[in-house]
Amino acid sequence: MLRLSQYRIMWVMVLFDLPTETKKDRKRASDFRKRLMKDGFTMFQFSIYVRHCSSRENAEVHTKRVKNMLPPKGEVGIFQITDKQFGMIELFRGGVEKEKAPIPQQLELF
Repeated sequence: MLRLSQYRIMWVMVLFDLPTETKKDRKRASDFRKRLMKDGFTMFQFSIYVRHCSSRENAEVHTKRVKNMLPPKGEVGIFQITDKQFGMIELFRGGVEKEKAPIPQQLELF
């Protein structure tokens, strides 16, 4: 049995800049965000969504899903970081460091 560690647990981050000039563009952007949330991603910032994954293999599954839902226009970046790296993110609001949110509890069925 593999032991959970901050180096095995992964986070998948999706960053995007999608066009919103036309009604069709806005719908595509909205649909992309909804599909991310349906796959378990949560909003980190307006155009950055994150998902906690129990392993690198699980992170690969969700990365592949995002690739399959890419909109036809715009820019999307996908990257994976360890839980340890995610824990070292420093967040500020108005020049003041924000208190870190607790790690979400995620139930996964195997």
